[in-house]
Amino acid sequence: MNRPASSVLALRSRGEAGCAVSSVAKPSYDLVILAAGMGSRFGGLKQVQPVGPAGELIIEYSAYDALRAGFGRVVLVIRKDMETDFRTTIGRRLETRMDVSYVFQETGAGRAKPWGTGHAVLAAREAVRRPFAVINADDFYGASAYRVLAEHLARSQDYAMVGYPLRQTLSEFGTVSRGLCTTSANGRLKSITEITRIEKTAAGARYAGADGAARTLTGEEIVSMNFWGFTPAVFPQLAILFADFQRQHAADPTAEFYLPTALGSLNERGDAKVALLRSSDAWFGLTYREDLAASQAAIRALIATGKYPAPLWG
Repeated sequence: MNRPASSVLALRSRGEAGCAVSSVAKPSYDLVILAAGMGSRFGGLKQVQPVGPAGELIIEYSAYDALRAGFGRVVLVIRKDMETDFRTTIGRRLETRMDVSYVFQETGAGRAKPWGTGHAVLAAREAVRRPFAVINADDFYGASAYRVLAEHLARSQDYAMVGYPLRQTLSEFGTVSRGLCTTSANGRLKSITEITRIEKTAAGARYAGADGAARTLTGEEIVSMNFWGFTPAVFPQLAILFADFQRQHAADPTAEFYLPTALGSLNERGDAKVALLRSSDAWFGLTYREDLAASQAAIRALIATGKYPAPLWG
């Protein structure tokens, strides 16, 4: 049966039997995982690349950390053509431990790629009814990031972003795009500027400005890695911004509605307050094919120090 792109298929879990976790917080929040990306620089579906010793995916380590922090339900935002891969590689392992829902992000007529991360979150609107986190499928954020965000959601209705130092998020194998953050005196997020084609250098990083001139960065700047905390109030706000974006860029098949840009706009206009949180754990992820070996080595190191069991789910 064909379902529309906005449809939601909820799969109830059979409890947490076999889940090798302890001190699990009472599930109070949802975890929205953005997994509809094309993986053009990676050269394939990087969301289902194994990084753990038993073939575990980065998504599974994210779900493991999130479950222990109090996120009891996963909403996977994917393309319809990914459904079989996700059910067989991810769904069957997660569904026995957490509630899992699939939401399909449509590309729209005349587009080969999705509308971007802001639209991906909007696609989850029908599936989410409580405070939630948003993460990328191919990024490893570390357990402390989920704990810090859960603590924030428990005490505040403000949105939040978990930021990371730029130096920690660069790739050895090519350029990356990052949301460069500025903060106010009280530590809140002030603005986010989306910077593309950032290249790692010995002194930090560099990129070309709009005028073509080289710009340098120290590497200590805080950037967005798309780890967010929201309440459902964000959905109507994103819907308005996306409608405006579509009117302006309908004829551009490459234009993307970036989540950091949308939140930066809401923040600067005073329509949202965004707390800037920090994680004590390291970030790593998959941008290029060559990043896979480094991610696998990072997981092995975390297992060796006792951060994760092997196999992950027991």
